[in-house]
Amino acid sequence: MKQYRVYADTSVFGGCFDEEFAETSKMFFKLVKDGSFKLIISPILLAELAEAPKVVKQILTDMTQDLFDFVYYTPEVSELRDKYLNAKVLTNKSKTDAEHIAYATIYNADFVVSWNFKHIVHFEKISGFNSVNLMNSYKLISIYSPKEMV
Repeated sequence: MKQYRVYADTSVFGGCFDEEFAETSKMFFKLVKDGSFKLIISPILLAELAEAPKVVKQILTDMTQDLFDFVYYTPEVSELRDKYLNAKVLTNKSKTDAEHIAYATIYNADFVVSWNFKHIVHFEKISGFNSVNLMNSYKLISIYSPKEMV
């Protein structure tokens, strides 16, 4: 069975403690622990988790290192993030959301998973990210809510 590389943004971690999203978010992380998915962990995700409540941070700290790949910042990440912003896929206020997608694209995620329906899991945004990706010789990125993944 193929293990998919998945970039889960901070909303999925926080979703474990939100009444509306908790059951599905916990099921998603169970699939990670069972080996169906390998998480991609970026510096921007770690920075956002650092600002989150302790229980949200604990989700990642409780994982063994074999469950995720830590990726590093490169100038290519900022360049692609800025291309999303310049193409007006997102505004500067959503710069970190664009950066999540840039990391996922550059580090070849099979999927991006998010509960952010305004800036990430939205048909116009997905189309915009993929237009920029194609114009810059990157592969298309598949973006889903955790509900679609479990």
